[in-house]
Amino acid sequence: MANSAPTVAEAERFETDQAISLKAKDIANLIKHSKHFIVFTGAGISTSAGIPDFRGPDGVWTLRKQKRDAPSKATSTLQAIPTPTHMALVKLQNRGLLKYLVSQNCDGLHRKSGIAPEMISELHGNSNREYCRDCGKEYIRDFRAVAPYTKTVTDHRTGRKCSMPGCNGVLLDTIINFGECLFEQPLKLAREHGKKADFCLVLGSSLTVPPACTIPEIAGKSKRGKLGICNLQSTPLDHLVDGESMRVFARTDDLMIAVMGHLGLEIPQFVLRRQLTVKVVMGERDRNQVILQGVDVDGTPSTFLKSVRLEGCRRPAVTEPFTLSFRMDGQEELRLKLELEFMGNYLEPNVEIVHSTKCSERLYLLEYSPYTREWQVVAKDYSRPSAQ
Repeated sequence: MANSAPTVAEAERFETDQAISLKAKDIANLIKHSKHFIVFTGAGISTSAGIPDFRGPDGVWTLRKQKRDAPSKATSTLQAIPTPTHMALVKLQNRGLLKYLVSQNCDGLHRKSGIAPEMISELHGNSNREYCRDCGKEYIRDFRAVAPYTKTVTDHRTGRKCSMPGCNGVLLDTIINFGECLFEQPLKLAREHGKKADFCLVLGSSLTVPPACTIPEIAGKSKRGKLGICNLQSTPLDHLVDGESMRVFARTDDLMIAVMGHLGLEIPQFVLRRQLTVKVVMGERDRNQVILQGVDVDGTPSTFLKSVRLEGCRRPAVTEPFTLSFRMDGQEELRLKLELEFMGNYLEPNVEIVHSTKCSERLYLLEYSPYTREWQVVAKDYSRPSAQ
């Protein structure tokens, strides 16, 4: 916490554009020829999104140590747009170059940017993710799924209950506070990939918080592994980097834009992607229902809708799963017009989907550009994944 930060933060260093480009070329070459390339990220990759870091001159812990207020201009993690660094990592993942991502960040931007759930260890949790204490079921939210911590920082109850049939267990946030143990599985996977890595690139981390910081150290001390670090301040692992060209004092966006240029890869623009299942249940005496549920790519329940309105119904559905009743009145088919209202973190407008009652269940892929404020909707046949 604040006690772990110096009263006066170390000055940030900025290398020239030419120096960054030369080092980026060497890093790009290592990425291109590595067999198991991993990345380790810290708060520094999100500062250009308006989210402050912790130990920089205006970092959260630095200001707290100096008894100064945090900057009021900070962007909410819910409204922050993934940075060029986030999107570059998505591109490297999709091209098969990035084999695994280890992150200390809780802001949820990696998952939101498009990093697959099986490709990342969020060692310190995710402020948009909660899980059931009893059955372990996870939930992804478009709101802060964090406990109020009114009594103690070890009380992780969010106030919601598990919706799995027959469970109703207490939901807990996934945030790791200082002094708490990390979740076993993400840490285990991070260590395994650290050992397999032939190149580990650290982006925007001071590397001062154990045990997370031991992951790059594993790669740096390995005979076959190489370590690169991009951070504006020095780190305790600087002596392990593989030559001067692997230690970059720059903003992570500046480095990754240069790296992607040397790789000949374009950094994609951020698109908010959501998935929605629509299920029709035909009942006796024409008492029928349409049920809508947001899902993540691995089938994890995902909350991103505020309400759903069915044309012809007076009241919208406002709780999940969104369930609305309708009657066929002797017709062979109805085309159900469903108006979706979103959480609005990115000023998403409502969108309408039309679902035929002849289709018992369908998956709708929803893509939203925060730059044009337009939705693209694609319907697909749904094969239900086996979410854990």
